[in-house]
Amino acid sequence: MPLDPAIAARLKRTGDGLVPAVVQQHDTGEVLMLAWMDDEALHRTLTTGRATYWSRSRRSYWVKGETSGNVQHVRSVALDCDGDTILLKVDQVGAACHTGDRTCFDADRLAVTPA
Repeated sequence: MPLDPAIAARLKRTGDGLVPAVVQQHDTGEVLMLAWMDDEALHRTLTTGRATYWSRSRRSYWVKGETSGNVQHVRSVALDCDGDTILLKVDQVGAACHTGDRTCFDADRLAVTPA
């Protein structure tokens, strides 16, 4: 069964059919990672409750935690006002980043110098 046509009609995809998905810890608001979804990945996420993404490098679907054990249990999914970004709120088990860090944004903080 494909993605609900009403949802699919709202999505604004990149040229290669993808939509960025921002992933956030549901109870703390911590931003964990950014991944990519197409219609099928979003459909699988909505119907299984497990975060499923499209890997641009491997050109295949992946379910977060399927091999690492660092599972994302999906608590909610929302589209932004333009339909060009998906927000997943998840219960993250273990590290979200492939490097083993809690989030993909732990390693390289940039200095901000206000004008």
